[in-house]
Amino acid sequence: MAMQFQGHGPGSPDATTTTEPAACLFRALSDRSRLVILQHLSLGEHRVVELTGHLGLAQSTVSKHLACLLDCGLVQVRSQGRSSVYSLAAPAPTLALLQAAEHLLAATDNAVALCPDHATASHEEG
Repeated sequence: MAMQFQGHGPGSPDATTTTEPAACLFRALSDRSRLVILQHLSLGEHRVVELTGHLGLAQSTVSKHLACLLDCGLVQVRSQGRSSVYSLAAPAPTLALLQAAEHLLAATDNAVALCPDHATASHEEG
């Protein structure tokens, strides 16, 4: 079954254009650390220092991931004193997407983990 967005079929001239935002979204979600950040933010607001502690990553790495998620519109930030506090920009749709991914993984028995192009072992980050 072909993916269709905004009523355009896969053969239409606009198919690439209409699927590009979805491809960008899934690229943003393709990093394990960004998924963990979204999971933590689903519990409520967090400062970078809190996320650093939860993830065990350097502050600069967490900030880089947050910048990506912010650029994609998945998180929002507000100032609180000298700190920046992050939260989900659209909590309900974000959680629905993550839950749908869990359902799809369960339905496929996590087959994507066996795919040589996408398996975790073949794409370890340094």
